[in-house]
Amino acid sequence: MNDAAPDHKDTVPDRQDTVPDRKGLAPDRQARAIRLGRRSIAALLLVSAVGVAAFGWPLLADSASGLAHSQDAPWLFAALLPLLLAVVVAAIADSGLDAKAVAMLGVLAAAGAALRPLGAGTAGIEPMFFLMVLSGRVLGPGFGFVLGSVSMFASALLTGGVGPWMPFQMLSMGWVAMGAGLLPGPDRLRGPREVLMLAGYGAAASLCYGTVMNLQGWPYIGSLATGVSFVPGDPVQENLARFVAYCLATSLGWDVPRAIVTVTATLTLGPTVLKALRRATRRAAFDAPATFTEPPRR
Repeated sequence: MNDAAPDHKDTVPDRQDTVPDRKGLAPDRQARAIRLGRRSIAALLLVSAVGVAAFGWPLLADSASGLAHSQDAPWLFAALLPLLLAVVVAAIADSGLDAKAVAMLGVLAAAGAALRPLGAGTAGIEPMFFLMVLSGRVLGPGFGFVLGSVSMFASALLTGGVGPWMPFQMLSMGWVAMGAGLLPGPDRLRGPREVLMLAGYGAAASLCYGTVMNLQGWPYIGSLATGVSFVPGDPVQENLARFVAYCLATSLGWDVPRAIVTVTATLTLGPTVLKALRRATRRAAFDAPATFTEPPRR
């Protein structure tokens, strides 16, 4: 008779994956693998400031400067790794980055690195973008930045794409995942509206990623002497006008397909992946305080 009794655990609905429709009944707060404190925010701002300077300094360089990312990329990479470590250390100091968060970081970074070779950047088909967006949304901006950077580093090692562009890709993907974690309504917005918001953000982030990566390489093709080439020493506004023309003429064919793939994957797989990520974070109990009790005495 006991075999026919239903399992109560299997019949309890998942409260954190749904939002009640009745007013006054608030949903459960979304768990964060890394909770941003003052140290974490300062570390993220420092990394982002270094990234903005690395991308934008050629626009302010004069015509006599020898521009080549093959020279400054190793220095940027050498600075980026300690700064990423600083983000992790700051997160540990603020909220305690435990082994569960490190394990989830490794699993998601490996999944992102495995997804990238599926498209290999052909015509902008890069399926890893939607996973970075959804992971950043669920796990927060701090975790998202570290995840995006580590995933791009791992995928570069996996595909042999190591070069002067790699530290810039790490920064750009970190910004993509971090931005998803900064979107509004992390605790209340669920369902189709959230998926549509993430799809729209994924499209915008895919286009911005291509634009930012163009800025990494565009100043160093001046030898082509075309109307869209960078001219060292020219006013910034004139070079920016050439840069817009360069993006429209060269990279739009890669950026738009990347955005389409990201939107399609988010709309079709997004609800399932979001539910799985939230269930994993709930089971990991990142927000639960560690308590120790004495064993019962015999």
